[in-house]
Amino acid sequence: MTNSPPNLRSEENRSLIAFSDQLATIVEQAGASVVAMNGRRRRSTSGVYWRPGIIVTAEHAIGRDDELTVTLPDDRTVTATLVGRDPGTDLAVLQLSENSPPALQVPTVGDPAALKVGHLVLAIARGSDSGVSASFGVISAIGGTWRSWHGGRIDQFIRPSVMLYPGFSGSALVDTQGQVVGINTAGPRHMALTIPASTVNRVVDRLLQGGGSQRGFLGLGMQSVELPRALLDRLHLANRQGVIVVSVEPDGPAEQAGVLLGDILIALGGAPISDVGDVHNLLDPEQVGQPLTAQIIRGGALIEITITVGERPHQTRG
Repeated sequence: MTNSPPNLRSEENRSLIAFSDQLATIVEQAGASVVAMNGRRRRSTSGVYWRPGIIVTAEHAIGRDDELTVTLPDDRTVTATLVGRDPGTDLAVLQLSENSPPALQVPTVGDPAALKVGHLVLAIARGSDSGVSASFGVISAIGGTWRSWHGGRIDQFIRPSVMLYPGFSGSALVDTQGQVVGINTAGPRHMALTIPASTVNRVVDRLLQGGGSQRGFLGLGMQSVELPRALLDRLHLANRQGVIVVSVEPDGPAEQAGVLLGDILIALGGAPISDVGDVHNLLDPEQVGQPLTAQIIRGGALIEITITVGERPHQTRG
């Protein structure tokens, strides 16, 4: 085995040092947008100064709605007010008592759609006692739109290989250009997942405009049903399943639209319906107050009904 020439080793060392310095610079710059959230009893978590006066963090990390404080990069602690929660996407939005603390900078938000598997990324967090922290990795998986385990619509599946140490929930995922591309949260078995910036912006806009985080509802009890082959052939339908209406809530959106017991729902808002989960997946908070066209089989005939989605009250079904 031959040794590399001294000048080549020196060049490699300089490249490695330059790369290491670049990462440290990214952490320092992006860290000016990351705060420590002190809304939990045992330990702090992180948040990102997403817009002037606005902090975004992981919803599950906010243990209570009042007495929330934020530790800034200059170690000052200021109070914050909860604007709203969206458990479906695991995001919470807070307003700082000071509109633009000088220690904070609004980050440059990147386009998560530009990420590719193998791209280098950093998770940047902050602890109330330990200061800024970082975890280095790559994008290990990328996918399309998905539903969280609480039913929220996430615009893009992003799984980084970063380690989520204690306090990293609500931290920023940052690319090698120093752009924040999303908010990190813990998935199943503490696997790191990132809520993309596009979803964060959508949720922030809705909560700041006073939109609730309650999911929509139709006021229906439903169960899956397989359609007879003869009915499929007569109505020229491709989807072999739908959901049959087994109960209709009095004065609910579906009853007001004219839905009846025994109706079979096969499409909603242009999307095919095969089971009850398909219906629930369409009832995002953004759909509240919006009309959805329902394709229904009634008495062997295909009809359409427009249902205006309501806001889900407590203890309702669908």
